[in-house]
Amino acid sequence: MFRNIVGRRHGVYALYRKGKLYYVGLASNLRSRLNTHLKDRHKGLWDQFSVYLTIDDSHLRELESLVLRIAQPKGNKQTGKFARSVNVMKEIRARVREQQRNELDALGIHRRPVRTADAGDGGKAPPLAKYIRRPLRIRARSKGKVFRGTVRRDGRLRVNKQVFDSPSSAGKACVGRSVNGWALWEYEHAPNLWLPLKELRRR
Repeated sequence: MFRNIVGRRHGVYALYRKGKLYYVGLASNLRSRLNTHLKDRHKGLWDQFSVYLTIDDSHLRELESLVLRIAQPKGNKQTGKFARSVNVMKEIRARVREQQRNELDALGIHRRPVRTADAGDGGKAPPLAKYIRRPLRIRARSKGKVFRGTVRRDGRLRVNKQVFDSPSSAGKACVGRSVNGWALWEYEHAPNLWLPLKELRRR
């Protein structure tokens, strides 16, 4: 009966041992794959199976990866990968921190003030200070090199363990010549989405 129903159809299958999920896989020929598992490294490690037939095989790998990520079967060596996947945890953490700061502001509880620039510059705040609400990751590329750093909450840039008041001074220290730092540097607007630093002045 199973042979007649499944035939050479494709889908996702699961192997169980004593009622617990042991292994998940995908196959374009389910019957053949199950027969293989009677002889390969899984031999004797499973006593039941279930199959999930699909209309076509266009999303089989995504289905397998989804089950692997959720169930984490002991028999699988791979954890499953998703094409063009993005880890949004960094963005979530940043938004949570920002929300907490806003709530503290609303309650009138301490807020870290914007620090003024070092003595000798007239006491002016860094140019980036009025555009920054949270720390930002930044990067710059020049002659095949990539420079990375952060913009602190006070508007200063930290690059190579040094702190700079402006994007241009940070850029000059990296590339060795005077540059327009607003055009040189990019900031991470969202995970894997980088925009020119000058875009901050347009928002």
